[in-house]
Amino acid sequence: MDQASSLIGLFAIIPILFYLGLIVLSIYFIIKIIKFINAKTRLDQERNEKLDELIKVIGEDKEDQNKPLII
Repeated sequence: MDQASSLIGLFAIIPILFYLGLIVLSIYFIIKIIKFINAKTRLDQERNEKLDELIKVIGEDKEDQNKPLII
């Protein structure tokens, strides 16, 4: 009788552990997604700043080429 009741108790706790595991994995997954999005946003901002600088440099070079040379 003791073995049967302990076996029933084990089967009763398995779903609880399963759902707890799902909750922990879901929280871990959400945290990883948030960290990834934050890193991607930061890298995108850095890339945009570099592109702006590049556009400015290219624009200055074109202006310099269009100016006539004064001798």
